[in-house]
Amino acid sequence: MSSHVWCHGPLCHTYSTQDRVRGSKGSKVLRTRKIKVYDLDNPHLYSYFCSNGCYNDFANKYVEQVIRIAPRLEPLETKIEDPKITRHTTDWGHTYTTTQINKIDRESNVG
Repeated sequence: MSSHVWCHGPLCHTYSTQDRVRGSKGSKVLRTRKIKVYDLDNPHLYSYFCSNGCYNDFANKYVEQVIRIAPRLEPLETKIEDPKITRHTTDWGHTYTTTQINKIDRESNVG
C-alpha cells in the first residue's frame, strides 16, 4: 500500500475549499484530497477519508452494497445480570431512578 491515498468520499472533489483548488490559471479544478496514511499495518477510518463529511457521503451512498457483503441475519446478544434499579431523591425532593446493567464476562462462563 502506498503512503498516500485519495479520499474515497464521492463528493470530496465538489467541496469548495482552498486546499482542493488545483491547475493553472484559466483551467482550475477542485480535486479530491490526498491523505497520508501514517500506520500502514493498522489502517483506520481516516486512512481513506479526509473528514467525517466525506465518510458520511460514502456511507450514505454505498450502505446497501456494504451490508450485502456481510448481512446480519440474526441479532447479536450480550449476556447480562438482572439490572439493578435504584431510586434516588435529591435534596430538593425530586426523585429519579438509575439502572445498573452489568455484562457477564464470557470467559468466566466457559466450563
